[in-house]
Amino acid sequence: MELASIVVLAMTGVIVGLSQGLLGVGGAFIMVPVMVVVFNGMDIPSDAAVKLAFGTSLLVVLPTAVFSSFAHHRRGAVWWKAAIVLGCVGAVGAALGATLTSQVLSGDTAKIIFGAAAMLGAIRMIVWKPSEIVAEPDDNPLVWAAWGFPLGVFIGLLGVGGGILMVPLMVTVLKFGMHRAVGTSTAVMLFTSGAGALGYIVNGLDAPGLPDQTLGYFHLPAWICLASTSIVMTQAGAWLAHRLRAGILRAVFAVVMILVGLSMMGAFGRLGWPG
Repeated sequence: MELASIVVLAMTGVIVGLSQGLLGVGGAFIMVPVMVVVFNGMDIPSDAAVKLAFGTSLLVVLPTAVFSSFAHHRRGAVWWKAAIVLGCVGAVGAALGATLTSQVLSGDTAKIIFGAAAMLGAIRMIVWKPSEIVAEPDDNPLVWAAWGFPLGVFIGLLGVGGGILMVPLMVTVLKFGMHRAVGTSTAVMLFTSGAGALGYIVNGLDAPGLPDQTLGYFHLPAWICLASTSIVMTQAGAWLAHRLRAGILRAVFAVVMILVGLSMMGAFGRLGWPG
């Protein structure tokens, strides 16, 4: 891998770490496009490049989720019971989703699905109005499990940590406070990102067109560049998240989701913008 690609990936890791600590999202919305460009520059076929980016991004999310969830836990923002239920059930869905993308869906189809989901989540976050009476969310593992599986499938399908979908769900449906939703989302990723990454590794073991230093749809040099900087920056992101009001944090999250959705659906490309 060329020096320019190493620098670009390391800088991308900085943004990934901040986004996970601040917003509870894995950062795949920037990792995947950057890795696809890098992999295409290495003459990796386009479809394989997208799937390689998905699998690698999930394994970047895993260590950053460890550090980010610890940072939020110290501030009392992780509901571990909900995280374990959502994470364990979601892990099964993530493994299934990774298999579907690896064996059935094209990379372009997966990107469009994710873009549409992100846009819908952003709209829901914008129009949703919190109740004036702040109540504790229901302690209902069956409801968490029912939502955890489809969330896991999306995570596996699209190579994302899942926070871009989990946080809106937790806030608008499960009635988590914004800070608790962000913190708990990072803990759920401990389960779902690992299961999804394993699915991409296993299903990519015999895939054609992959370069050296890969294990299935996992690229070790790209992972090192991204993870080495993202892990450090998760702490800064978590620190900042707990210094912003919930309303501001929710607005930032909605804007990010809109940009992600437009980018993944190709809107920027049709306008001649990078995306």
